[in-house]
Order: sequence, then structure tokens, then C-alpha cells
Amino acid sequence: MQLREVVHWRMTDLLDQAVVLQKHDHVLGARILLRSAFETLAMLIYLNQQMTKVLDGTLSFHAFSRKTEVLLLSSKDGSTPLSAINVLTILDDCDKRYKGIRKMYGRLSESAHPNYSGMSKGYTEIDHERDTVLFKNRWSEMYAANFEDEVMLCVEIFTHEYDQIWAELFEQLEEWIEAQDATLEATKNDALPK
Repeated sequence: MQLREVVHWRMTDLLDQAVVLQKHDHVLGARILLRSAFETLAMLIYLNQQMTKVLDGTLSFHAFSRKTEVLLLSSKDGSTPLSAINVLTILDDCDKRYKGIRKMYGRLSESAHPNYSGMSKGYTEIDHERDTVLFKNRWSEMYAANFEDEVMLCVEIFTHEYDQIWAELFEQLEEWIEAQDATLEATKNDALPK
């Protein structure tokens, strides 16, 4: 439940800020924040996928508990004792449910990185006839028209996963835990890290 709510708070914050930047014609920053919103959305989708695995018996409840602990309390910089799951791994799993989400994330990532798209494409216009390069900020002309649709896609998937999928799965999981209470209690020490 805590992971679900943290995802909600982060998603709202990221998308609010992205929209503000977009309205002020700061498209690069808006795209980077939208990229982070898709990463955050992926966490919720992944959580829902893991609950489904518990319910269908392909993931133990104790392994699920460890995964949710990692999702909540991990880091890449060593600031916590748990190592984070690679977001690309999570996005690949999410792409199984929402085909194209990984590709969209990849396009947003190209803007965030200092490579061709994030540098030359974003700040230059080449005139091949005159053999000249004009330096200018091209982010709005390249991406502003699609931004609202990308935000709405993120919001729609999030709303579906948050309001419907998670709510149904969590109710089923609570019933499953009640039915499995004795087994879970008997095996809880088996699940402790060695």
C-alpha cells in the first residue's frame, strides 16, 4: 500500500512540473520529467504484475515481500543497503502488458542524454545547400505537438493501474493471505536472507 501511494505522489508531482515547464516552452525539461513519470508508472505496473504472480502461484509471497521492499528501500548510489532493480528490466516487463511503453521511454531517454538527439538534433538546424549550421533551441518545434498526448497516455495507464488493477489485485491478495496464513507463518523464517 505504501508503494502504491508513493507512486501516486511522485507521479502527480512529476506530471504537474512537466506540464508547467511545457507551458513555459521548456520542452527538454518537460520531456525529462515525463520520462521519470513513465519510470514511476512502471513501478506500479511491475508491482501489480508481481501481485498477479503471487496469486497464480508463480512467485512466493516471501519473494514478493522482498521485491516490494527493494522497490521501496533500494538505491543505486549505495545510500541504502538494498540495490535497486534496473528500471529497464522493469520497463521490459511492463511492455508485455502495454506494448510500446518501452519504446516511448526510449524516445524520451534520447532527449535526456547528451547524444545526437539530446544535443545536435535539439540545438542545431543544418542547411545542406549552404553548408551551414544554425544553432537554436528546437525542442518545441520537434516535440511540443505530441507532449499532451504522451502525458495523457501516462495518466490513463496510471489511472487504470492505480484505480482498477491494483484495487482488484490487492483485494484478492488480502483474501489469499487470509487463506494462506498458517503456511505463511510456518515459512516466514525460511524467507529470511541468509
